[in-house]
Amino acid sequence: MSKPQSRRYDRETISRKRGGMTFHSLLVIKAVVCLFFGAILLAFPGLLFGMLGTVLNAGGMFTAREYGAALIGTLLLTWFAKDVTASDARHAILLDLLVYDSIGVVITFVAAASGVLNALGWGIVVVYLFFAVGSGYLLITNGSSILGRGQREG
Repeated sequence: MSKPQSRRYDRETISRKRGGMTFHSLLVIKAVVCLFFGAILLAFPGLLFGMLGTVLNAGGMFTAREYGAALIGTLLLTWFAKDVTASDARHAILLDLLVYDSIGVVITFVAAASGVLNALGWGIVVVYLFFAVGSGYLLITNGSSILGRGQREG
C-alpha cells in the first residue's frame, strides 16, 4: 500500500521541479489570502466593501465579520494542514476548498456582473477561480491516491 503514496510524492516532487502547483504551495497561498481578507473583514468590513463600491448596513457588518471569522478558521486549517501526508486528509481538504471556492466564484461573479460590486469585484472572482482551479487540478493529478482512499492496509 505504500507504493501509491511514493508515486504521489514523486509526482509532487516533479511538480515542484517544474514549478507546478503543489498541495503545500496552494495551502500556503490560501492561508496568506485568508489572513489578509479575514483580518480586514473582522476589523474594517465597511472599508473593504466601500472599496468594492457597496455600503453595508448593521446586518451586513455583522455578516461580513462572521465571514472574516470563517476566513481566519480557513487560515488555521490551511496553514496547519499544509504538510499533511495522509491521502484521505489531502482529499478532504482539497474537496472542501474546491466546493468553497467554486461557490465563491459563482456568487462573486453574479455580484460583479450585476453591478453590486465595482470593477475590483472581478479581482475577487479571479482569486476564487485560482483556488477552485488549483484544488481541482490537485484532485485530478493525485487521482490514483484519491481513488484508492477507501483502501486500508492490513
